[in-house]
Amino acid sequence: MASSSKDSSSEWTKQQNKQFERALAVYDTDAPDRWHNVARYMGGTKSAEEVRRHYERLEVDVERIEAGGVPSSLGYGATPPAGRGGAGRR
Repeated sequence: MASSSKDSSSEWTKQQNKQFERALAVYDTDAPDRWHNVARYMGGTKSAEEVRRHYERLEVDVERIEAGGVPSSLGYGATPPAGRGGAGRR
């Protein structure tokens, strides 16, 4: 039994999420043993089951955002504010 009361799958740092994104780019959907390879890429900080669950949660989030069910604070799909996004074109 784990000595920590926190579930390691629920706590992902920014660095772990970036590492996860890189791992997904390396091991695409057709890769054999994808989740085991992604977990190994994570340096042993997450299990294959944890990375698979994290991916599934992210898929649900993306679907909800794309369906307009969740406003995106990141501005994905939004028109850039005036004076931004056109840098270099004057």
